[in-house]
Amino acid sequence: MRFDWTTARRARHSGHVSWIVALLVTWLGGVPAWAGDVADVRVADEAITVTLDGAVAGASTFVLDSPRRIALDIAGASPGARVSPGGPVARVRQGAMAGGARLVFDLDRPTIVREGRFDAGRGTLTLVLKRVDGARFARAAAAGRLALPGFDAPVPVRSRDRGQGRVSMAVPPARKAPKLPRIYGDDPSRPLVVIDAGHGGKDPGAINPDAELQEKEITLKTALAIKDRLLESGRVRVALTREDDRFLILQERYGIARRLGADLFISVHCDSAGNPMATGATAYTLSEIASDKEAARLAARENKADIIAGINLGDQSNDISSLLIDLAQRETMNRSANFARLLGREARPLMPTKNQFHRMASLVVLKAPDMPSVLFETGYISNKNDAEFLGSKDGRKKVAESVSRATEIYFARRLASR
Repeated sequence: MRFDWTTARRARHSGHVSWIVALLVTWLGGVPAWAGDVADVRVADEAITVTLDGAVAGASTFVLDSPRRIALDIAGASPGARVSPGGPVARVRQGAMAGGARLVFDLDRPTIVREGRFDAGRGTLTLVLKRVDGARFARAAAAGRLALPGFDAPVPVRSRDRGQGRVSMAVPPARKAPKLPRIYGDDPSRPLVVIDAGHGGKDPGAINPDAELQEKEITLKTALAIKDRLLESGRVRVALTREDDRFLILQERYGIARRLGADLFISVHCDSAGNPMATGATAYTLSEIASDKEAARLAARENKADIIAGINLGDQSNDISSLLIDLAQRETMNRSANFARLLGREARPLMPTKNQFHRMASLVVLKAPDMPSVLFETGYISNKNDAEFLGSKDGRKKVAESVSRATEIYFARRLASR
């Protein structure tokens, strides 16, 4: 996607990182035979107003964090609007995407979309904004999908020079929770470890074109190797979030583990970098503040998995109060860090690792408040040696052995502490 940039002032982004925030989705029916244009975009303190020149096929909006921004997708439209940033918006980007246009509003202060309004007579789409503090921003993330008043019935659209069209904007049904996977292991008294093979389906993850490797394929093979090795030990039960090439949003991944009552969640990935010399495995645990620039970069890349198809499919659960989440997550983060340190110790004799093995970042897939979680970057697919290691059966066995040893020690210590 090509983006055009319009800058009013330099964006100021705080270090506060929260969940991917509230998804507001609306769809328009009755697709016309032409594509409209996004003619004008104006931003004020309280609203974003988009003027459409012609009928369009659909629209959706969502907000994202780290950095904070509002995205608006308009299906059947072409970008190229005149833009006027202002209010909480420091910069407006627009670009063509498959089937339409995307507008991205970079925020310099936390602001949520309170509601959406469509004026058929004027051909304008208005997003009503509300300035909030960081805590409210996080609560909005947990609130999940919001219905937009006034978009639940067909309304005519006046096209300036292309005739008439009709649109319908309705909130689609909520996504059904994915079917729970099989649990391997017969003894229900054993701890349950859930292995998550990162990426999958329409999201290939990182790619090494020279070695013809895709991250989604490497992570699945590695996850299966870890499962087999853990089951050989007989000390834990194992489940996988996916055992084939399918796409799961980030919340579904740790959501599966929570629904199964997992005692440990390990998300398997492999990194990539512009520097082909970058090498070595790392383990990430959750933190609101990234431990370094590389951790922040990785979080920004991995957290985009939810919008790989052009819209954010995330849906948060709000069944636990913010206070209880905070209390539970403090202990969970400590236990996650303990496992990450063990994993680094056991991995070093078996595989290439970075000197600073344990790092912290605001990774969405690690945000279950009550389940120790680690994202294991097993190496760099962009590095020749790492790619050969991860692409080999022997290399994946060594990765699996590292995880198995760390897991056994982790649960042995947990048992002893009780």
